Amino acid sequence: DHWQKIYSTNGLERVNGEIKRRTEVVGIFPNEGAITRLVGAILLETNDEWAVQRGRYMTLATIAPLSDDPIVKLSAVTA
Repeated sequence: DHWQKIYSTNGLERVNGEIKRRTEVVGIFPNEGAITRLVGAILLETNDEWAVQRGRYMTLATIAPLSDDPIVKLSAVTA
């Protein structure tokens, strides 16, 4: 079930496109910290969107049976 999501780079390309779109709006950044804050905020926002859309992306609960790592299995049980 996960092969289509792993095989495709659409999710990564979408995130990179969003970062590019938002940084082009700003144009010139005053310092490196400003870039880091903007990209960090974009990544946090993307993470929140993916967490809400449980049916579209892989969740820890659906990946846990595939993993031999006990931490992954434990986290899926507590989630």
